[in-house]
Order: sequence, then C-alpha cells, then structure tokens
Amino acid sequence: MIVLITTVSINPAIDKTLVIDDFNIGSVNRVTKLRVDAAGKGINVSKGIQKLGGKSKAIGILGGNAGMFIQNELDTMKIPNDFLYINGETRTNIKIVDNKNHLITDINENGPLISEHDLEKFQIKVKDALFISSVVVFTGSVPKSIDKDIYGKLIGSANSKGIKTIVDADGELLTEAIKEGPDIVKPNIHELGKIFSKEIKTTEEIVHYGQKIIKNGVNHVVVSRGEEGAVFVSKSKVAVVQGIDVEVKSTVGAGDAMVAAIAVAVDNNYSFEETIRLAVAASAASVMQEGTQFGSIEDINSLKKKVNFKILEGGL
Repeated sequence: MIVLITTVSINPAIDKTLVIDDFNIGSVNRVTKLRVDAAGKGINVSKGIQKLGGKSKAIGILGGNAGMFIQNELDTMKIPNDFLYINGETRTNIKIVDNKNHLITDINENGPLISEHDLEKFQIKVKDALFISSVVVFTGSVPKSIDKDIYGKLIGSANSKGIKTIVDADGELLTEAIKEGPDIVKPNIHELGKIFSKEIKTTEEIVHYGQKIIKNGVNHVVVSRGEEGAVFVSKSKVAVVQGIDVEVKSTVGAGDAMVAAIAVAVDNNYSFEETIRLAVAASAASVMQEGTQFGSIEDINSLKKKVNFKILEGGL
C-alpha cells in the first residue's frame, strides 16, 4: 500500500490570472497576458508536493465544467485525485495583475452550495483516505453552506489514527480547527491577529500569540509575514526567519508553496532547521512565477542557501 500526503479541498477553484499593464477601475482594460490554472489552496499544495518529489492525493468537491477542467488538469499532471461531484459549478477566481502600479486585485467567488447529504458523503471519503495517509493537509475556504467546524471534525478523525495534520485556513475555520490540536497551523500575521482579535505587529507579539496556540495542543505554529519572512514556533524553539529579496511576479501561491514544503518535510522527518530552509525557499521561489505556479527545483535549491534565521531556544 502506497502511503500519501492527502490534501483536502472543499472549495477548489479555477484561477484566471489577467495581466493588465495599467488597470483602471470603471474603464475598458486590455489584457496583455492570460493564464488559467486548476487551483484552490489544497490543489496548489498537491502540485507543490509533486514538484518537490513527494506523493500526494488531492480529494475534494467539484461541480460542472469548471470541476471537470480541474480534474483533467490534475490527471494530465498525473496527480492522483478523488473528487465528489455535486450539482452546481465550481467557482472561478479572478486575479488582476497591474504591472504599472505593482498591484494584484483578487475577485473570488463563494463557491457552490453543498447539501447535507453531499457533505456526509464527502466526510466519508476523507475518513476512507486516512487509511493511506501519512499527513493530511486541510487548507482554504469552504462554501457558505458548510459549518466552520468542518476541519475540526476531520482533524479529530485523523488524530484518532495518529495521522499528522496541517491547517492553513482563516477566521472561524482556523479557530475551530485549533481546538482539535492539529500538528501544524500556518496563519499569516493578519490571520494570527484575527484569532485573538488584535492587530499584531512585532516579532515579540507573533511569538507570544504563537505560544498561546501551542498551549492548545498544537505542536508547531508557522506565521508567514510576506517579504519580511516568517516565524516558526514549536514547543521548545522559535526561529525568526528573514525574507529573501527576489523579483515578485505573483504572491498568490506563496503560502500554498510553504505548506507543500512543510508537508513534504513532515512526511520525510526533516529537522526543524531543514524544514525552515525548504519552506521559506519554496515560498520565495513561488512569488518569482506568474499565476499560482510553483517555483522550479533549481530556484528552490539556490534560495535554500540564502535562508537566514535565528534560533531562540524556548522563545524570546
């Protein structure tokens, strides 16, 4: 039996990236470049795992022509997948890249309504996948019709089988997941602030609130903060990581690239320091690409040498 990293995508999407040299609101804009990707955070993570030489299975919920496009793309990439098909249409998210003003505008659909019957079938699919999973990644949004404790419930099932779990979500989805004690959570600095209803600005605050999450039964908290780098918090160590200076073409998939690298590191029992280097390099390599593409292995290996961090035993 092949054991895989399973990625869970309850609300995947087609990402349509429109490059416009000078985007003007309320005017006719001409697209200079168009890119269409099978996406959603979990699917992006599966693509990243494949690039890093890992094995994953993407499971999720799809519908309509957009859903078929996503599955065909994954089949073409030879990424194993198992989706529940429902009535309705998988969402399409628009990314507008303004080259002149160096701005990216996201226009995201909510996704289809999921019936209670379909959700029950999907939960069974996830629980069946646990029998071949070493790590399960829960990431991204869910449609409005699904309760925010869904990740928490599924994490509880994974925990009962001793399977490691990673969560990259926002708001109530994340806070409910934390209650079940996943192995790793990866909020960005703004998402961390939402958990505690506080604007977090300093490294000291990131560490303080990261350690609060650790006390809830989480083993590792990884807080990304864009070009300023990241902070990795564990039960015994804190690592403050500097950002890497690279040419930024798109920040859309940076967090997903980091999660993919962390999943591969966990699956291969990498050390704390090895995990940091791979995760930060993968994220930086991703922003060098257009759309939601994962960075090249050559770029990742080169950037790993440029990752600088300070280890603080026991915190600040």
